[in-house]
Amino acid sequence: MARLKEKYRKEVVPRLMEICGYKNIMQVPRLQKIVLNIGMGEAISNAKALETAEQDLTAIAGQHVVVTRSKKSIAAFRLRTGMPIGLMVTLRGDRMFDFFDKLVNAVLPRMHEFQGISADSFDGRGNYTLGLKEQILFPEIEYDKIDKVRGLEISIVTTANKDEDGKRLLELLGMPFAKDGDS
Repeated sequence: MARLKEKYRKEVVPRLMEICGYKNIMQVPRLQKIVLNIGMGEAISNAKALETAEQDLTAIAGQHVVVTRSKKSIAAFRLRTGMPIGLMVTLRGDRMFDFFDKLVNAVLPRMHEFQGISADSFDGRGNYTLGLKEQILFPEIEYDKIDKVRGLEISIVTTANKDEDGKRLLELLGMPFAKDGDS
């Protein structure tokens, strides 16, 4: 079982019940899924870029990646319906907890001049989205073998109803939020 999942059950759930006054253990917010996404506008002109990005994202996530395709045509971008324009992967269960643990303890501290992440990226329903400018922060990526530094979007979906509850959950799981005014 994932180390973070054990921490959630033994430490985070009782603490959240105490802080928020939940009466039932099923009311306590939990991580539902983590979605990793890379937008690949360059895939229109360079099909090889999609392959290398797919290898990177598969190494980061540890599971198969899905190619996202355009829903409509946009002439100004030379984009037609059905063209591959990105990659995504959804993590659940133990893989999700392992990825979150790696993100918090190995990836975020490697960021240049890291002061914590902004607490402003909640969506109003307790879900958090984080954008990374480079995939090379992940230990699985070999710097010598990448063709281009790409951004990566990480969406953490929780069962929390409010941003405050989602933030409390992520903080107790170890997410390093910046102090007010530092982000």
